[in-house]
Amino acid sequence: MASPVTRESDPRRQGGAGAVVQTAVVSAAVCLIALIIALMAGGAVTAQVIPGLPDAGMLTRWGLPVAKTALDVFAALTLGALLLSAVLLPSDRGRLGDQAQAYVRAASWLALGWAAAAAATLVFQLSDLLGLPPGEVIGDQLTSFAGSVPQGIGLMLVILVSTAVALLGRTVASAGGGLGLLALTLVGLVPPALTGHSSSSPNHDLATTGLALHVLAISVWVGGLAAVAYHALRADGEQLPVVGDRFSRIALWAYAGVAVGGVASAASRLYSVGDLVTTAYGLIMVAKAVLFLALGYVGWLHRGRTVPALADGGGRGLFVRLVVVEIVVMSAAMGLATALSRTAPPPPLDGTFDPVRELLGFSMPPPVSAGTLLALWRPDLFYILLVAVLGGLYAAGVVRLRRRGDRWPWGRTVAWSLGLLTIVATKLSGVATYAMVLFSTHMIQHMVLSMLTPILLVLGAPATLALRALRPARRRGDRGPREWLTLFLNSRYSHLVTHPGFATPVFVASTYALYFTPLFGTLMSSHLGHLFMSVHFLLAGFLFYWIMIGVDPAPRKIPYLLRIVLLLLVMGFHAFFGIAIMMQSAPIGMEYYGQFDVPWRSSIEEDQYAGGGVAWAVGELPTLLVLVALVVQWSRDEERTERRRERHSRRGGSDDADMDAYNAYLQRLDQRSRENG
Repeated sequence: MASPVTRESDPRRQGGAGAVVQTAVVSAAVCLIALIIALMAGGAVTAQVIPGLPDAGMLTRWGLPVAKTALDVFAALTLGALLLSAVLLPSDRGRLGDQAQAYVRAASWLALGWAAAAAATLVFQLSDLLGLPPGEVIGDQLTSFAGSVPQGIGLMLVILVSTAVALLGRTVASAGGGLGLLALTLVGLVPPALTGHSSSSPNHDLATTGLALHVLAISVWVGGLAAVAYHALRADGEQLPVVGDRFSRIALWAYAGVAVGGVASAASRLYSVGDLVTTAYGLIMVAKAVLFLALGYVGWLHRGRTVPALADGGGRGLFVRLVVVEIVVMSAAMGLATALSRTAPPPPLDGTFDPVRELLGFSMPPPVSAGTLLALWRPDLFYILLVAVLGGLYAAGVVRLRRRGDRWPWGRTVAWSLGLLTIVATKLSGVATYAMVLFSTHMIQHMVLSMLTPILLVLGAPATLALRALRPARRRGDRGPREWLTLFLNSRYSHLVTHPGFATPVFVASTYALYFTPLFGTLMSSHLGHLFMSVHFLLAGFLFYWIMIGVDPAPRKIPYLLRIVLLLLVMGFHAFFGIAIMMQSAPIGMEYYGQFDVPWRSSIEEDQYAGGGVAWAVGELPTLLVLVALVVQWSRDEERTERRRERHSRRGGSDDADMDAYNAYLQRLDQRSRENG
C-alpha cells in the first residue's frame, strides 16, 4: 500500500515554494536593474567629483539608494503581511486563524529587516551629507545626526517603530492586536516622507502631504499584493476568493491614492510641463507614470475577470499569473522611485531666491482685503482630501439609507456640510494664507476650527449614520467596518477620552500650553507642526462638544446639569485666555514671526492685541449657542422621560416607572432569599 504523502513531501507545496522563490528573485533583479539604469540616467552616481571637496565615495553613492530600496521593500512587505492577517483573512470572534497568526509572525521577521535597512540608510545618509566614508561617521556624529537633524530623527523613528512591530508581533493572536500593529506600521512609513527631499520643495504643504500619501498608498498596494500572491501560491491558502475580493477593493483606493500623491508631488517639484521631457527628473517621472498605467490595466483585468472567477470557484491560475506580472512591474516602479529621490529636481525658471517663499511656501501676500481673502487660495492637499473623504463618505451613507427606504434628518446633513465648509474657509482660502503671517488671522482660524467647526460636525451625528449605513460582516464571527466601529465606541479608550475629566482639560489647558510657551513658535515654523496644531484644535473641540451636545451613541451619559456647569467653566477660561493675550507685553511666537517682515502690518503688538480680542469676542458666541442647545436638549429629554412614565402608568404601573422598577427588584431579592432560606 502506498504511503500517504507527508506535509514536507507534498509536490503542490514544493511547487508553490519554488514559484515564490522564482518570483522573488525575478522581482529583485528587475528592481535593481531599474534602479541602476535610473540612477545612471539621473546622474546620481555619475556626478563628477571636484578635487578638494569632500566625497563620501562609491560605497555611499551606490549603498544609499540600495539601502533605501531595501527599506521601502521591507516596510511594504511588513505592511502586506499584517494587512493579510488582520483585514483580508476572516477572523473568528476577534481571534486570528492559524494562517493569519503565521502571517503576523512573518511580519515580525520582516520588521527586523525593515529596522536593519533603516539603520543602514541612517549611516549612508549621514555619510552622504558629510562627504565622509561610512566607517568614519559611526560614533558621536551619527548619534548627533539621529537626535537633532530632521532626516536622522525620521529614520530613528522608523527604527523604533519597526523594532516595536518585530517584538509585539511575536505574541499577537487577536484581530484587534493585528489591526493595532497594522496601524503602527502605517505610522512608521510616514517620517521619511515628511523629512525627506519633499520638505525642501517651495510648496511645502503640497509636496509633503503628496509624498506621504504616495508612500502610504504604494506601500499598501505593493505589500498587500505581495502577501496575496504568496497566499495564492500556497497550496493550502485559505479563503482565497474572500482575500482576492477584499484586496481588490483596497487596491482600487490605493491606486487612486498613488495617482493623487504622484500628481501632487510632480506639481510641487516641476516648474513647467516641459520639465517632464527636458530633465532627467521629469523623464524618470514619465517612466513611473507609464508603469503606473500598466498596473492600472492589470488591476482592471483583476476586477473584471479573475476576482469574479475566484468567487465562482475557479480562475486561480490566471489570478496567480496576473499577480506575478503585477509584482514584477511594481518592482521596477519601486526602483525608479528610489532613483527619483536621489535625482536633483529642475531649478526654478527665474533663478531668484525668495526667503519668505522658502519659509512659507508662498510669497508675501498683499495687504488684507475682502478680495484677497477670496482670491488667495492655498491648495493644501491634506485638507482637500479630508473634506473630500468626509463629505463623500457622509453623502454615500445618506444615499444608502434613502435607497433602503430609511429617513435621515436633513438638519444633520446641513450641519455636517456647514462644518466641512468652515474647514474649506479657514484652511484653503485666503484666511489660511494670511494666518501664516498675521497672528490675528491665525486666531480667527483657531477659534473657528476649535469652537465652530466641531459643533457643526458633532450635530451631523457621523457615528449614528455609519452604524445605520454600514452592513454587518458577511461571515458570522468576522469583523467588518461596522463591528470595528461598535467595538471602538465601547472600548476602554473611548471611555477614557469621553470622560469629562479628560476631554475638558484637553480642550482648555492645551490652548494655554500652546500660546504661553515656546511651543507655538516651534510648531508654526514647520508644516508638520502647523498641521499637528490645526488637527489638534479640531479633534479636541470635537471631543469636548461630542460629550456636550452629541447625539451619537457615547460610552457614558453625562447629566445635563453637569454639562452646563462644564460649559460655563470653559466659557470663563476662554474669556480669560483672550484677555491674557491682549495684556501680553512681549510678542508671542517670535521664534516664527521674527523670521520675516510684513511691510504693510502696523506692528506685531497691535496685531497680537487684535488676535486676543478675537479670542475673547468670537470664542464666546459658539459657546452661547451650545448653551442654548443644551437647554433645548434637556427640555426634550425631560419630555421623553415624562411620556415614558405616562405609557408605563397606562400599562398598570404607578406614575414613577423608576420606582416601580426598583420595587420589582426588591421583590425579586426578597423572593430569592426566601427560596434560599
